[in-house]
Amino acid sequence: MHGAVKEYRSYEQQADLLAGRGMYVGDRGQAMAVLRRVNYYRLSGYWYPFRKLTADGRQDDFYPGTRLSDVVALYDFDARLRAATFAALSPIELAIRALLGHELGRVDPCAHLDRSKLGPTARSERYDRWLAGYEFELQQSREDFVAHHHEKYGGRLPVWAAVELLDWGSLTYLYGFATRGVQDRVADVCGLSAPQLTSWLKALNLLRNTCAHHGRLFNRVHTITPKLPKLGRHPNLDAVATEWHRTFGLLTLVQFLLNQLEVGRKALLPAVLKSFPSVQAVPIAHMGAPSDWHYKSPLWDASA
Repeated sequence: MHGAVKEYRSYEQQADLLAGRGMYVGDRGQAMAVLRRVNYYRLSGYWYPFRKLTADGRQDDFYPGTRLSDVVALYDFDARLRAATFAALSPIELAIRALLGHELGRVDPCAHLDRSKLGPTARSERYDRWLAGYEFELQQSREDFVAHHHEKYGGRLPVWAAVELLDWGSLTYLYGFATRGVQDRVADVCGLSAPQLTSWLKALNLLRNTCAHHGRLFNRVHTITPKLPKLGRHPNLDAVATEWHRTFGLLTLVQFLLNQLEVGRKALLPAVLKSFPSVQAVPIAHMGAPSDWHYKSPLWDASA
């Protein structure tokens, strides 16, 4: 038997419900305009920290002083953060693609994603599934370079061209399928070991997916904790005080890679973080960032 469906409420009833639970909604017309712009349940993730916490868990009622305007400020900040994070990740993705394609091509200039030229993990069902996905993308592609190779070489793409069809997730798998020598050379450019870069690629892929699917980002606790270099190798990383599975930790990895790969706009994320709204109940520590985050490391110095 299915459970009862939650009761439908008009925008006016939603505003009344929030007010009845102790939130100051301000001008009623403006409050309803907000609820038309942002789905009630999407916005509820941003007012969650304002709900009273008891021994039985979060209550429906809000702490005194809770304002809808503060909730909206957090929501709007998160939208800016997602857009900036996605933009900052793009040049990193392109650089890793180019590096990996180049190094796989170095192993065999005629390579066409041939498993015999990859590492031992390419001899697996997982590689077969990955290759089927790549071949589907190849068939669907309308890129000019794909048409050129189809006409001139029967559609077989060299690996340095094939990587251009891969999204971040597929690229991460291909990195895992590569020989350890290839992995080491790519990772070395990033200032990391191969296992470290593998974990970073996986963690940043999840970060990218959160941005792409409009998920709440600023206070998310991520499922992958990246492996870090030993203390002393990169003092600019060592100087950052954070929990590395929190959003600020992952954004620090982004700043590090932008610096190592010499790509992108290093001032983009610091500028957005400086716009974190002044909301007493939800400080920037909810991101995993210390209050003096912009002084801790050169990675977060927007003027560097």
